[in-house]
Amino acid sequence: MVKSWTDRSFYVLIYSIVLIAIVVTLYPFIYVVSISMSSVEAIDNKLVTLFPVDFNFDGYKMVLGYSELWKSYYNTVWYTVVGTIFNLVATCLAAYPLSRKKFFLRRKLNFYIAFTMYFSGGLIPLYMIITELGLYNTRWAMVLPVLISTFNVMILRSAFENIPNEIFESANIDGAKDFTLLFRIAIPLTKPTLAVLTLYYAVSHWNDFFNALLYLGNSELQPLQIFLRRVLIMASPEIMQKMGGETAAKALAVSTLQIRYVSIVVSILPIITIYPFIQKYFVRGITLGAVKG
Repeated sequence: MVKSWTDRSFYVLIYSIVLIAIVVTLYPFIYVVSISMSSVEAIDNKLVTLFPVDFNFDGYKMVLGYSELWKSYYNTVWYTVVGTIFNLVATCLAAYPLSRKKFFLRRKLNFYIAFTMYFSGGLIPLYMIITELGLYNTRWAMVLPVLISTFNVMILRSAFENIPNEIFESANIDGAKDFTLLFRIAIPLTKPTLAVLTLYYAVSHWNDFFNALLYLGNSELQPLQIFLRRVLIMASPEIMQKMGGETAAKALAVSTLQIRYVSIVVSILPIITIYPFIQKYFVRGITLGAVKG
């Protein structure tokens, strides 16, 4: 099939836009990584434009040698793993009954859940609830207030609705109950959607710093993003002051800009590592719950 000049022009335009988008989004990340691996002289002289100049890993040695980084790393991993597990369980338990037409409260609960997408009580009432429940300065303050995302519940509900009802009826005839239908049929058939929701929840927990600012006054419980915030805003004086001996002497030779960028790379590395294993499910998972025309 021969394409007309209008079709070819359209494809050229689309590919050009995609290429520009790739360059605009990818270049800042490459630049950050390059700064983190370059020598202090190259950074000070502004010789780094795309690739590292004079490979140097003193910044990584300094940042990775800071004990508070590993405490915040552990906290973030805990919040991400535990929070994502609780999110997925709660989302499945909420979405499954809402997808069953025979559930008598289905319409009312769908309305109330959708209502929360547009209206909320606000920050102050939520803070008062958290403190009154005794969750302030506890790990659960980072998990329970964000237990369910309304948008994700609707995505998973649509995915459950797209499963042919005959499958559930056959299982019912064989004696399967609701929990069996959910865990043995509904969840296995919607794995792509659940993979995408896992990524959504995990990234949300990994990047969450606002809830930590509100509910975690204890520095021992604060996540990696709070540590990163202090490094980026305070220009790392805390790290340089708390490191003693030989490390402190070396710290004077390390560029402050490099320390910032090293901290950024260290904080995003786990998510970048995990994403390629989930990416293949991404498009399929989103479209699985879409409305068919």
